[in-house]
Amino acid sequence: MCDVLHVDASVRALSNDNPDHDSISKKLARRFISELKKHTHIDEYMYRDIGVNPPPFITQDWIGAVFTPKASRTARQHQILAQSDMYIAELAKADVVVISSPMYNYGMPAQLKAWFDQIIRINETFDFDLARGDKPLAPLMSGKTLVIITSSGEFGFEKGGINEAHSHLVPHLRTLSKYLGVDQIFEVASEYQEFADERHTKSMNMAEQELSVIASVLAEKKSVKLK
Repeated sequence: MCDVLHVDASVRALSNDNPDHDSISKKLARRFISELKKHTHIDEYMYRDIGVNPPPFITQDWIGAVFTPKASRTARQHQILAQSDMYIAELAKADVVVISSPMYNYGMPAQLKAWFDQIIRINETFDFDLARGDKPLAPLMSGKTLVIITSSGEFGFEKGGINEAHSHLVPHLRTLSKYLGVDQIFEVASEYQEFADERHTKSMNMAEQELSVIASVLAEKKSVKLK
């Protein structure tokens, strides 16, 4: 049993009139959720398609509201932070966070960065204490598992791969993950989309197999905790 927060970041729909325009990352994420449901009971499933319904960008007024003590915030400031509060509440509930994202220009889509900007908030998901010296930031949540599902037109973004130096999607997600309260990370990637050859087909098949295994592993992990 677990609570799942599923965030899709692709601007493409899951299915389109032209199947070549279908979102690969969303398709794989949907496959993972289906596999997870086969292995364990999901108590609450929270879904955000931020590619289609993007979070607002933070502004100077947003920052002003964040750094105003909660008891002193105006009605307008509470309104400004309402979406952020909702995102954080969803994250706080989740045991498993699933983020699916295509690689855009070697990094994350602007919509996904906007979601992180709304969530990584002082005194909500991290605190700041100069007594910690040169590393004053510390996450306030813990115990969560993150499943990262990515798609890319090229290939070789893994450690030692030919495009490792251009890999700014997963490394960025890993850096930010601690402020989501993540202790365990699984990564699955589909590559070669632009090549549209047998390598892409093989990569998709391998990604689906890996996601099935991860679903089984997570279900077993939850089962052990309940015993």
